[in-house]
Amino acid sequence: MEVHFTPELQAKLDRVAAENSSDVDGYVQQLVESYVDHDVWFREQVKEATEQLDRGEFLTHEEMGVRIQQMFRS
Repeated sequence: MEVHFTPELQAKLDRVAAENSSDVDGYVQQLVESYVDHDVWFREQVKEATEQLDRGEFLTHEEMGVRIQQMFRS
């Protein structure tokens, strides 16, 4: 795979990679892996939350307000 960056972004990548004692390729690979891992996690969280909503497992606005008030009283 080949990816092209603007000169400005390439300069930022060069600088940040050097600050992290890494080569640019390794740094970009770490960034992409981290982003993809987070995206997979986020999508799973959304899927689980949607399934909970479909099952009727949620708090109303009023119930959430009561919980928040209880948290601050504790």
